[in-house]
Parts: sequence; C-alpha cells; structure tokens
Amino acid sequence: MAEIPGTPNPETSAAQNIHDTAARAAEVFGALVETMALLRAPGGCPWDAEQTHVSLIRYLVEETYEVVEAVETGGEPNMPLLCEELGDVLLQVVFHSDIAAANPQGFDIVQVVEGLVQKLRSRHPDVFEAGSGGSSEAPRTAAEQQAAWDALKKKEKSERGALDGVPPHLPALAMAEKTASKARKAGIILPPEPTSMDDDLRYMHTEEEFGELLFALVSRAQRNGLDAERALRSYTRRYIAQHTHDEPSY
Repeated sequence: MAEIPGTPNPETSAAQNIHDTAARAAEVFGALVETMALLRAPGGCPWDAEQTHVSLIRYLVEETYEVVEAVETGGEPNMPLLCEELGDVLLQVVFHSDIAAANPQGFDIVQVVEGLVQKLRSRHPDVFEAGSGGSSEAPRTAAEQQAAWDALKKKEKSERGALDGVPPHLPALAMAEKTASKARKAGIILPPEPTSMDDDLRYMHTEEEFGELLFALVSRAQRNGLDAERALRSYTRRYIAQHTHDEPSY
C-alpha cells in the first residue's frame, strides 16, 4: 500500500524518539557522573569519600528491595515511587564505579556501560545485525529468544558447570528458584515434587495458594525450632555441591 503524503512514518518517528531520548539521557547521565565525582573528590562530601564497595552493599540491597516494593505494593506499580527508587539504584551503580575508578586495577563507569551495551547487542543479533549478515533464522518468539540466550551463554562460559553462577548470598527462595531453573535447563535431576500435602493443605494451583502453603511451612518450621531461611539455603547449597560436576544434557 502506498504511503499517504504527509503521513508520518511510524518507524521513522520511533527511530527519532529513540535518538532524542538517547541524547537527553547522555546529557543527564553525564551530569550524574560528574556530580558523583565531585562529591567524592577532595573538598566534596566526607561521607561519600570514605565509602567502599563493602560499606555500600547494604544500601544496594535495600534500594533493590524498595524497587520491588514500588512495583508490587498496591496491585499496580507506583510510578512516581518507582522512578525515585530506580534513581537510587542507579546511584549505587555510579557510586561503585567511581570508587572502582580510583583503583589501579579497577574500572570506570564508561567501561561498565560499554560492557553492558556490547552484551545486549551481542545477545540480540536478530535486532542489531539483521542488515549486516545477521542470521536469517533469528528467533522471533520470547521462548525462542530465551533458548538462543541459553545457547549463547553456554558457549561464552563453556568452562563453567551447569549450576555455576548462582549468587551464594541470594535470599534462600530466590537462590532455590535460580538453581532449579538452571538444573531444569541442563537436564539435571531435581528432587521429586510432592503429590499431596498433609494437615489439610491444598495442593497449590495459584500463587495465592502456593503462598499459603509456603507460609504454613515456615510456620511449621518455626514451631519446631527450625530456621526456614537457613534450611532452604543450606539444602540448595548441598544440591549445587552434589551436582556441580554433572554434565549438562542440553
């Protein structure tokens, strides 16, 4: 169908919007980097100047959970609060990068951003290489894209075990979920799933029912003098140790 004269081309408009947003982001991000550097420079803020990667960990964790709260509390994301909390997380990235830049073996924020851009582009060849020899069979569905990422990560980290890369300090439930996901993708045997529950607990079909089940199990653990968080984390670590040398069956 011929384009009607004077009608904006949606693709051209989208490309222009992307360009304009990127230009504005570059300007304000540069101001953020400069502000952080001035705060940590001689004559700046003494508190900022004395922080280390270790001392900032608690703030990174706290700010991340505040992002979760902004998304989940109230049923719908609280956009003004989410905007603010994402800014606080971004501050932590810039803060850590400025500290690292003072280390002769460190890095700066430019390297952080360059590495991220390179990773995103290399993992989306169907988007960024389509006009320059990209695959003619590029994945299109989300499931196909996930499979392509898994294959690429396997190639990039071929020397690592199937269960490597699970952060050991994750909260127990997140650690278990990530471990189970990696094991399932690698074809590693998972513990048998229960087929029934006693004490009148229904078999879970929804998140709400599953949440009820988890809460009841935590309550039962507490009643028996057990630490549910430590129990799950300890079991997950044992599972990783037992299967760390298993050959993936991709």
